[in-house]
Amino acid sequence: MRVAELNWMQLEEYLRHDDRIVLPLGSTEQHAYLSLATDSILAERVAVEAAEPLGVPVLPALAYGITPYFAAFPGSPSVRVETYLSLVGELLDSLRGQGFRRFLLVNGHGGNTPVAALAGSGVVVHHWWNAPKTMAMVREIDPDASHASWMESFPWNRVPGVVMPAGKKAPTPRISEDPVEVRALLGEGSFGGYWERPDEDVMRVWRAGVEETREVLLNL
Repeated sequence: MRVAELNWMQLEEYLRHDDRIVLPLGSTEQHAYLSLATDSILAERVAVEAAEPLGVPVLPALAYGITPYFAAFPGSPSVRVETYLSLVGELLDSLRGQGFRRFLLVNGHGGNTPVAALAGSGVVVHHWWNAPKTMAMVREIDPDASHASWMESFPWNRVPGVVMPAGKKAPTPRISEDPVEVRALLGEGSFGGYWERPDEDVMRVWRAGVEETREVLLNL
């Protein structure tokens, strides 16, 4: 259940029988032809679908993250690692003061991986797209799939009216931290893989992500 759809009294009632809460972690950054909010949209949605049957509340996604290498792409703001860890840490401390004791951080952005430093003391960090079962499903379909390819292209984060290129882009790993060089290397922004796959394939990955996230929440 989304916290955005609750009032404080309902959340206080929830705390009488459970102390878990989910915080999705996203980013606002280039995803080639996909939405700039892709990481936030997906992290929050996978968290909500995973948590709904369990009745665990999900906070709005933290929409900004660590993405300095995409600074040359408009609409890709970033914060320092220290700033990010401080912000997430303070949010957790604040929630502890309200009675929450167990936290699942559902991360949707590779650049946010330093947040693993906050794991422990009731805090679990789950990189949903890169979790073993979900990534195994991706690799089974397309071993070259990566950032901004079909593996991140779901009906809810595609940009209306935008037509994806045909075929497959050769893998182009980011080999520089310089934003100008990164943009020159990547072009439109994808790291490689098929631009599109049938929605049947896409939804296989999505279902794996939801189920794997739910397993983590069940064990929290």
